[in-house]
Amino acid sequence: MTVTESNPAPARAPGAAVLEATGVTMRFGGLLAVNDVNLTVREGEIVGLIGPNGAGKTTFFNCLTGLYKPTSGQVRFSGTPLPPKPRAVVKAGMARTFQNIRLFANMTALENVMVGRYCRTSSGALTSVLRGPKFRREEAATTARAQELLEFVGLGKSTEHLARNMPYGDQRRLEIARALATDPKLILLDEPTAGMNPLETRQASDLIFKIRDSGLSVVVIEHDMRFIFNLCDRVLCLVRGEALIEGTPHEVQSDPRVIEAYIGTGEEDDEEEVERLQDAPAEGEETP
Repeated sequence: MTVTESNPAPARAPGAAVLEATGVTMRFGGLLAVNDVNLTVREGEIVGLIGPNGAGKTTFFNCLTGLYKPTSGQVRFSGTPLPPKPRAVVKAGMARTFQNIRLFANMTALENVMVGRYCRTSSGALTSVLRGPKFRREEAATTARAQELLEFVGLGKSTEHLARNMPYGDQRRLEIARALATDPKLILLDEPTAGMNPLETRQASDLIFKIRDSGLSVVVIEHDMRFIFNLCDRVLCLVRGEALIEGTPHEVQSDPRVIEAYIGTGEEDDEEEVERLQDAPAEGEETP
């Protein structure tokens, strides 16, 4: 199943809260990287997280996914507090990708996705070593599911390609397929279009809509404002580790504080960037 260029289906009405982050604060010694940030993500939503470099976006992601233990605050998933342990977070139903691609370079595309699936298998060490019946059943199911996900992200013909030999855009999609292999309810994408050309960016947008339409919620960090404002139901803007504004794409992109904080002072050298931010399509508009 390949990613298409067709218009996405309309977003469904958001359901119950999947993720609730309350008062999340992260200090590194005397540095306050994230300060009292709240975020709620509901079923069927795509939420964007924007802000200038150093705003604390990835640090906030790391607090949500257990890589960092917040100095204060709480992260709840489906109503249950999450322990700050990445494996527990993944098993609870939250997966993520990284700003810098983290694939197993010498593994095939299929093997990379299978690695993500192993958190849902239960064969013990002895059964795996002896390759007993349970191991063989789970390995066959894991292989089949990995192939399905490669088809889902448009990489069905790249099964046996080594990750290191795949084009950059395909590596990004492969990392998403590996995250989907964990059977998440929520997927967090850290700059999924970084380094992509316009066609790859459009394909990434189509894929994210496709993921949403399959029943997952999505949170996206991205610097491409046109991409974010055309993709998301809601957008949260962070500045210096604090929430500046949260609202619809139209509300966020029309707020003068966002332009000043994200672009700069609006002086003559920044005029082109200011126009680009203001001209980005708002919610429901088509990308030219």
